[in-house]
Amino acid sequence: MKKLHVTFSNELGKKHSFSPTIASENLSAQEVKAAADKLASLNVFAKDGILLYQKTESAKYVETIETELF
Repeated sequence: MKKLHVTFSNELGKKHSFSPTIASENLSAQEVKAAADKLASLNVFAKDGILLYQKTESAKYVETIETELF
C-alpha cells in the first residue's frame, strides 16, 4: 500500500509533514503540488500563533510491504 506524505515549512522555516488518510495512489506530481499549494494558501493550521503549512517543500509516496508470517 502506498501512502502520500507532503512536507511543508511553517512561518519560521521549520518542516511539518501532512499525510492525508485517503489519497489516490496514482496522482501526478502536478496534481499533488496544486492541492498542497491550495492547502498552504488557506492558512487554517496554526500552533501557538504560528501558521504551520505555509510553503510546500516536497511530496512522496511511501510504500509499505507487509509479509504475513502466519
